[in-house]
This record gives sequence, structure tokens and C-alpha cells, in this order.
Amino acid sequence: MTEDLKVGIKHKTEITVKEEHSAKKYGSGNVDVFATPCMIAFMENTAMNLVKEYLPKGSTTVGIHIDVSHIKATPIGMKVFLKAKLLEIDGRKLVFEVIASDEEGGIGSGTHTRFIIDKKEFIKRLG
Repeated sequence: MTEDLKVGIKHKTEITVKEEHSAKKYGSGNVDVFATPCMIAFMENTAMNLVKEYLPKGSTTVGIHIDVSHIKATPIGMKVFLKAKLLEIDGRKLVFEVIASDEEGGIGSGTHTRFIIDKKEFIKRLG
């Protein structure tokens, strides 16, 4: 890890909700609105992208816990803005605040935990 990886760093992502992001397509509901599992995936992706440039070569992070609320529906075609902020560093464990909003305001928030891993060692242990 580089010394630049510090609590408080932030990253943001913007997407436009497409039919492929809908609850109907994900199978998590029967309505064409932004799916909760899709929101969570984009939150995780935003947190992962926040720290990737700070990691040693050959390392990445894997998500191990997420605790979020999805409080408002977002229609297809609307933009969603995702933010991640690094809250805690405990060895290889990283804790993030994750927030999602659309063009009308907040739609979800919570915390997400990731672990720094060596990709080769991780894959080796799987087999």
C-alpha cells in the first residue's frame, strides 16, 4: 500500500439507468426502476475504484460486507450519482461510506467493507 491511501479520500461515479439495470431485468422485482442489487453493485464498484490506484501491483480488493438502505425508486433514463469515501483502514480491511442519489435527491446509503488481497494468492487458494 502506498502512504497516499488515507481515510477521507473520495471517488464518484455517474451512470444513466438503462433497462438492463432494472429490477425487472435483475429479477429482484417486477417494475422497470433501478434495481437494488444493481445499486449495490455500483456502490461496490465505486469503492473498489476509489482505492485501486493506491494498491501494490498484483493486488485488488474484494467486498466482504455491505449494509445499505435503498429508499427511493429511480426510473429508467435518469442519472444516478454514486459516491464512496474511505472511513477506516485496519490493516488490509477498508471500510467505506457509500451514497447513491439521482437527479431528485438521495436514493440509498450505507457502509461497505472490502479486503485488500493479492490476486494470484487469492485464485491459488480457490483451486
